[in-house]
Amino acid sequence: MPRQYSPQPSRTSSDDIELTDLEDVLVTPDPDHVHRHPYKQSSLIPEPEPSESDEDDDGLDQGDLALLGEGRGTNPRTPVRSNTVWSQVKSLVTETSPTLLITTLGLLFTGELLSTVSRWKELSRVDELIMIIPVVLNLKGNLEMNLSARLSTAANIGELDKPDTRRQIIIGNLTLLQVQAAVVSLSAACVAFVLGRITSQSTPAGAVPPVPSNTTVANATASVIHTAVLASLQPRKPRPTVPPSGKKISGPQEFIMVASAAMCSCALSGVFLGSFMCTLIVLCRRWGYDPDNVSPPIAGCMGDMLTLSILSVVSLLHVRIENTPLPLIFVISLCMIAVGLAISVRRNPQVRHLLTQGWWPLFAAMAISNGTGLLLDTFVSRYKGYALIAVVITGLPGSVGAIFVSRLSTALHAAAITILPRPTDKNKAHPSPRLVMTTLLAVGFPIQLVFIAFIYMFGWIHLPFVFVVLEVFFYLIAVAVSLVLARGITEFFWKWELDPDMYALPIHSALMDVVGQSLLVATFEIASLLGAKVRSMKP
Repeated sequence: MPRQYSPQPSRTSSDDIELTDLEDVLVTPDPDHVHRHPYKQSSLIPEPEPSESDEDDDGLDQGDLALLGEGRGTNPRTPVRSNTVWSQVKSLVTETSPTLLITTLGLLFTGELLSTVSRWKELSRVDELIMIIPVVLNLKGNLEMNLSARLSTAANIGELDKPDTRRQIIIGNLTLLQVQAAVVSLSAACVAFVLGRITSQSTPAGAVPPVPSNTTVANATASVIHTAVLASLQPRKPRPTVPPSGKKISGPQEFIMVASAAMCSCALSGVFLGSFMCTLIVLCRRWGYDPDNVSPPIAGCMGDMLTLSILSVVSLLHVRIENTPLPLIFVISLCMIAVGLAISVRRNPQVRHLLTQGWWPLFAAMAISNGTGLLLDTFVSRYKGYALIAVVITGLPGSVGAIFVSRLSTALHAAAITILPRPTDKNKAHPSPRLVMTTLLAVGFPIQLVFIAFIYMFGWIHLPFVFVVLEVFFYLIAVAVSLVLARGITEFFWKWELDPDMYALPIHSALMDVVGQSLLVATFEIASLLGAKVRSMKP
């Protein structure tokens, strides 16, 4: 969506925007009733007088309903207002619960796929082909989540209801995604090349100990650096084993091959996953569902699975053409295509302002996650079942927070482009958005219980009851922290006139890696002090 306006400092509080200014704004509004382009401020109409129906029996105004997803469940062109906030809570629960459950289980299958790929002999010939996987997944996953947040906002404020505007926005965002994918993949190749040099210089050939196959993607890069000394980190998503005797990168030929594999993989992933996310969000809009409740977790989970699958196959093919000029041709061609697409983005009024936005959070998030790996390496090798439990205590709270970031960003954008400033009625009670946060907290609780029961049923881990109690307690803390961080980060970027749809999700995801893994370490340590046998028998 075009954002050619700047939020005013006096309107930066989420309390004011969510609860006061959104009294008559639907999160999925009727485009013929409240839709306004952000750059057409002169077309804003005076706010209608509030009616008694704008407030439900419990005294909750339309601001709460807007944040909860007022107007969903109906055709967007014929919105129907609900007079009870609890019906909106029900819709929020029914839409987010299946999404969170599916994406949480999806993390497990992604980890299994990653472990399988890491054992392919062809890829083990060049260590950097393994090292590049977590870097690409980290950066590319955040790009997909940003795309979902942007399109969800565009859908919820009515930008996708007009065919011409919808076409410009979707084509512009898919084009932008290809430009971002080219930059990210080339950067990932450079990072892998540097890490390969560090590893080869710090460890004698063939002396690098194998890294457990269930370590995480988010902190994989740091684990590669530290693998010569410590056991690797096992956070949120598993990461592959670093080959103990792979061929080290020794020149530009291997670097070009790795860069070509990464760039081709990200380009293909962008085409398939970007098209899927655009279709999903348009269908959610058409069927009356709130894409903010569905798209962020799906973008993260499917982004990892699809990108990993494509990267594995493409890397396998590139190993066979390593000594041909084809990798260099691919790199040059993709760079030229990216430049041409960047020019196309510059000419698209809907997305041209996004071309220079959101870059530093991507790399800052990668640095934060990698730093977490170095800090926690000394702890995680001591515990049984760390990788499986980390999916719940780190991945699930992160997904819940991502939904709240996306919803809150939508509310802020909707308030900025549809509501005229007005005096605040200080005598009127405006309930806190804690109701929404509490709802999201409650949504994830049964999912983590189902997940624990699932892994126990299949016999993957057997941990004492005291550990399970502590895990549930620290999980609730993790979700609460995730929601507070989501609100704080979104408000922070909004106050500094930075679009939360471009900046908030990568930073939030990285910080939740830190918080979730730290809480999981605390869970194991406290359970051990209480006499539970949770430490690994391995040295």
